[in-house]
Amino acid sequence: MNMTTQYWKLSTNATEHDQAIREAAGLLHQQQVVAFPTETVYGLGADATNEVAVQRIFEAKGRPADNPLIVHVADKSQVEGLVTETPPIARKLMDNFWPGPLTLILPSNGTAASNVTAGLPTIAIRMPDHTVALSLLTAAGRPLAAPSANRSGRPSPTEAVHVSQDLDGRIAGIVDGGPTGVGVESTVLDCTAEIPMILRPGGVTKEDLQPFIPTIIIDPALADQETKPKSPGMKYTHYAPEAPLWLVDGDREFFQNQLNQLKATDQRVGVIASSELAAELDHNRVLTCGSKQDLTEVAGNLYGALRQFKKSDVDVILCETFPEHGVGAAIMNRLTKAAVQKVSQ
Repeated sequence: MNMTTQYWKLSTNATEHDQAIREAAGLLHQQQVVAFPTETVYGLGADATNEVAVQRIFEAKGRPADNPLIVHVADKSQVEGLVTETPPIARKLMDNFWPGPLTLILPSNGTAASNVTAGLPTIAIRMPDHTVALSLLTAAGRPLAAPSANRSGRPSPTEAVHVSQDLDGRIAGIVDGGPTGVGVESTVLDCTAEIPMILRPGGVTKEDLQPFIPTIIIDPALADQETKPKSPGMKYTHYAPEAPLWLVDGDREFFQNQLNQLKATDQRVGVIASSELAAELDHNRVLTCGSKQDLTEVAGNLYGALRQFKKSDVDVILCETFPEHGVGAAIMNRLTKAAVQKVSQ
């Protein structure tokens, strides 16, 4: 696969009338694939109603075909054309969290291409909270299937340069709207279950949802590798950096001991840590992803940190663990999927 990838640099206040947006939308109308920013990560968009266009997403990413895709819409009214019904709880959540990093699983009416839903009777839909994304969706005039714009298994892209590193020459275009904000993908909530169920933790936390859904459960099958996934990002290796990632669950002394043991075997070690731990470690290859007191900051920097260490620079990456409350649940979900092992005190 080798094509010329067009590249547009846009300000965050771009509209559907901008020349670059119109050109990108034109490529989407030609069944091509275009990467664009959202508030979570960069997405890889194609016409969600066109099977040929959607297949190009899978080809560009090298993504398994039994992995469903999230459909992005510019307006709540577009949802009606994709589903058989919108449960009252889903309407309430749309009113309170859209646009935003919340994906809702709803009953599909079959309008979306079958390779979007991976043959499931449900469809995942969200409305992104990003001006460039909404402008492109409006200009395209159709819903866009858009998983993260990276090669399958790699850390998701939070800057256009990450997309280019993975997909230049493999897709028709990249719309650069600057760094994303949230930094981890959307929360996926199944609204077809009797009790709404979080299938993937993300930018909207369980604590955020609870005032609107008094009873909410987290899918016990999150770690089950055998179940056919109802949600994107819940099967296969994900988010992995170039070098093996170890999670270290313990205090500063325990972390330093793990580090020293690896260095004693002449391994080149990279460290991803909070600012608090980084200040206490005796090591010269430490990337700080934010304060443990501000997990939103950690989430925003996580994928960028995972991409920083190259295989040519380090043999192994050690990363500390984070509290699993709020967006910390999403952080630890992604780190656990990226890691080859976890060592605990």
